[in-house]
Amino acid sequence: MNPITEDDIANYLANTPDFFMRHAELLASVQLTSPHGNRAVSLQERQAEMLREKIKALEARIMEMVRNGNENMIIADRLQRWARQLLLVRSTVALPATIAAEIRSQFMVPQVAIKVWDVDGRYAQEPFAIEVSDDARTFATSLTQPYCGVNSGFEAVGWLEDPSMAMSVALIPLREGAATGTAPAFGMLVLASPDPQRFSSGMGTDFLERIAELASAALSRLRLE
Repeated sequence: MNPITEDDIANYLANTPDFFMRHAELLASVQLTSPHGNRAVSLQERQAEMLREKIKALEARIMEMVRNGNENMIIADRLQRWARQLLLVRSTVALPATIAAEIRSQFMVPQVAIKVWDVDGRYAQEPFAIEVSDDARTFATSLTQPYCGVNSGFEAVGWLEDPSMAMSVALIPLREGAATGTAPAFGMLVLASPDPQRFSSGMGTDFLERIAELASAALSRLRLE
């Protein structure tokens, strides 16, 4: 006969739930090693320790969810205030500067730049509409979602006041419709920080996409009819 293995014993106990009903005295006599030292504890005490550990893990997850929820509420409030300021802008030509200034103010982004192309002739010589190469336009159109990560020598970073301090950037294409669509871009927002982790490659881009869609809708007033 093959010797009985631990797996055989475990399978037997798992498939014979009434075993400990018939041998209840075993539950009181079984001694296990506590993970919090070398002392021996009863089965019941070990089970209680395991339950406490599970509860602690669940509490940590709940606290993380609450923290993330609070952070999202704060960002949503800032997004609402930013959008409200765009609606209050009466001068069309002031829109790009207002978009950039309010992003700096509401979201505490150290540097923000914006360029818009294919604008009406009245705005063709405005700072936001000049010095944009075909390569930059093509790159913006190629982005189907905001780029977040390190500055890899992007031309658009040169639009910032101090490109040397752009350790991490978010490049946000501006286009008609959804920010994640494939319509040609008619502009791009550049957000930059000296903190290399401020705009990381693994961060979520949901709020950046909402910013892109709201900014694109507002800037449509600048475009050729």
